[in-house]
Amino acid sequence: MFNPTLASAASSACADPAARRKDSLGCLSSQLQQDFELDTGEFRFYRKCTRGSETNPVALDGSDRGFLIGVSLGTGHRRRIYSQHRWTTHEFERDSVYVRNFADDYRAELLGGFDFVLIELSRAFVSDTCHERGGSGLARIATVAGNKDPVLGHLAQVLALTLQAQHKASPLFIEQLGVTIGTHLLDRYGEPARGSDRISRRLSAWQEARAKDMLLAKAQGNVSIEEIAAACNLSRSYFIRAFRETTQRTPHQWLLERRVEEARELLRRSDRSLSDIAIACGFSDQSHFTRTFSQLVGTPPGHWRRQAGR
Repeated sequence: MFNPTLASAASSACADPAARRKDSLGCLSSQLQQDFELDTGEFRFYRKCTRGSETNPVALDGSDRGFLIGVSLGTGHRRRIYSQHRWTTHEFERDSVYVRNFADDYRAELLGGFDFVLIELSRAFVSDTCHERGGSGLARIATVAGNKDPVLGHLAQVLALTLQAQHKASPLFIEQLGVTIGTHLLDRYGEPARGSDRISRRLSAWQEARAKDMLLAKAQGNVSIEEIAAACNLSRSYFIRAFRETTQRTPHQWLLERRVEEARELLRRSDRSLSDIAIACGFSDQSHFTRTFSQLVGTPPGHWRRQAGR
């Protein structure tokens, strides 16, 4: 189940041994100005931002944790990475990324300040996703450092905002964001095992009906992908891709469109206030309702109501 946790930023560097404590990614906790974490099970999201320009050595032994994607939100960061018996230096600008396998030992020197969003994917998620896409598995995921990736850069900006206000974030949206990032990783940096072949996946009629009923039944949309996928006898990542292929929408997009349809009916047929309609249709507040309605319809709800003759 969705179980977010928040790691608070250290307020100042200390002289005691606790100041040298390192986090789960090998960074010195005392040097972090922002340190957020959100754990959903298959995915773990981080925001790591340093307070100064000190050199930060990182040393992690190999483990079975899975894969890590780091996306730089700023410029000016460099890191020296030890690999294949030599050191190489990599420059990180905005939207620069690195990808590494936790199975490999990692030695690096982080030079200068940095501001990163990081996504940790479990090995089980990667394996299940490869098989569900019709393949026999994944041969490898490329290890990269400093490569520009505008797609991950855009997703990282969204994720950074989500981490700062995670108590307000929809579990449905966060899970889909993780699947989207993971799918992009496999598509761009993954090398399919020989003989694998991607095939089309769609929901059956009863799975589509069950999923839509569950999405509509939960107030405020607080139904998790895990619950819906289980009801359809599917894994979470497979369900999201199959739903999108079936409806041409993600579950989150589909639900927002249904709420806006319901809101249009209430705007047309009733004199209820915008705030009442927002709550009745499952939006968090009138501001959320107005913003979403305007994006999907092209005009604010109050203006749309006047044009409709109410």
